[in-house]
Amino acid sequence: MAKKASSSSSRKQTAPLETSESIEAQVQAFLEKGGEIEQVPKGVSGQTNTSGPKHITLGKKPRS
Repeated sequence: MAKKASSSSSRKQTAPLETSESIEAQVQAFLEKGGEIEQVPKGVSGQTNTSGPKHITLGKKPRS
């Protein structure tokens, strides 16, 4: 007779590592140490593209 796979509901669920309370405490500690939070406008990226476009070739080019 085959064993029945245990369902995910029967597994013991662990508590999340970070809670909103601990994150708030970390933010508060950061600010108390003199840290600053910078508000970044929506749609702005911190990545800068200095290498130009990257093209890939799928397959071989025919020889002329």
